[in-house]
Order: sequence, then C-alpha cells, then structure tokens
Amino acid sequence: MREWPFALPPADRGPRAAGCGLRASPLSGPGANEPTAEPGYRIPSMPMPKRYDRAYFERWYRGESRVSTPSDVRRKVSLAISISEYFLRRKIRSVLDVACGEGAWLPHLRALRPGSRYQGVDPSSDAVRRYGQSRNIVRGGLGDVAALRLASEYDLIVCADALHYVGDDEIRSGIAALAGLCGGIAYFEVLTSEDDIIGDLEGLIQRPARWYRDTFSGAGFVAAGPYSWLSPRISDDASALEATR
Repeated sequence: MREWPFALPPADRGPRAAGCGLRASPLSGPGANEPTAEPGYRIPSMPMPKRYDRAYFERWYRGESRVSTPSDVRRKVSLAISISEYFLRRKIRSVLDVACGEGAWLPHLRALRPGSRYQGVDPSSDAVRRYGQSRNIVRGGLGDVAALRLASEYDLIVCADALHYVGDDEIRSGIAALAGLCGGIAYFEVLTSEDDIIGDLEGLIQRPARWYRDTFSGAGFVAAGPYSWLSPRISDDASALEATR
C-alpha cells in the first residue's frame, strides 16, 4: 500500500496526489520494468528503472514533498475496514497489502483490529530488508502474487496508489490473482486520466477510469464504495443498491 493519494474536502478539492507506487514486478525477469499500455492513454518514457530505495521513501513518506499524513492513512484504513465488515458481517481477520511500501497501513490495522493477520508484499528490496521481518513484508510485485506462497483467502486486500505505475498485462494477471484470494473487499486506490494529479509523476500511466472499472469487473469484482470492490465470493449476496453492477 502506497499511502499518498487522498481526496480533499469538497470546498478545497484540488489536484490529487500520487506518491510512491509499485511500477513493475521485480521477479518477472527481463523487461519487467517496461510497462505496456493500450492506445488511448499516455504511457511515460522511462529510460531507467525506478528505484524504491531509502532516499525514495524519505522523500515521499517523510520529507517536505510528502502529501499525506498519518490521519489521512487512518481515514483510508477505517473506510476499508468498515466496508469489509459491513459485507462480511463480522470483524476482519486477515489483510493482504500489495505494494505496501514500508507497511504504512499496519500500525493503523494493529490499533483498530489488533487481532487481524497482516501480509505485505512490495518490490522494494530496501523496504523488505528494513521491515520485512517486523511487519511481515515479502518481496514481490503485483505480477508475482500468483507465485508467492500466500494464504488462500484474505478478508481485505489492499493495493493503493500502485496500479497507475504498472503495465496493462501485469494489472490484468495480478487483479485476476487477487480475485482468487479475496474473500471480502478489495481496496484498489488508483489515479486516472480524469484526475488532476500532483506528486510522484515519474512513470505514471494515465488511464481512463473506465479501463480500471472494466478490468476489475472483468476479474469478477463488483463496485461497492470509494475504491472498494466486492470479492466474487460474496458479490451475489449484495442487494441491488449496495453495489453497482
């Protein structure tokens, strides 16, 4: 989970912020850092692979360029938990956080749902080296989810501020893999070509919102709130006005 995008209150609404995000799978072999995009939206030129090292995290997580605060992250975590538990009709027990960075969601999950099990996945060797053991983060990208030794099901799956840095094919395969692991809600926070974006624009792929909706629904997810998608396993239980079909 990369924690940077946030929506300003309506009276102050301005550019949406892109922070540090997963761009491509680090385990997929040659060409993994060269995302492909379909016609109709802009894909940036990336002469060198993006580096998610300590300097990167210091700049976008804690430096003057940061565009999010712990209270912003807490608001998102609270939203994802509440929607998940509304549909599950119980407290969440497990969370999979893909492109989790340094695991910014974990402290909030521990505070709000101390008994829940957290699994983070991130392509940054630096983040895994420093926080892998203490925050249960393994190295991998969205395209590696199917190959990683993960649990068979999670109540809440998070992939925040990441998909707009990932190529089309990896998104499709990764979202399909997440659909098979999601037992409750998937929280896919992503910026689109319709958004006015500030922040980390390096490698940002500006796709229309429709592309993401089609991709998520094509994998079996059903829209059910801000950035929130019902798992194929429980979507049939939602009433007509609880979800958007």
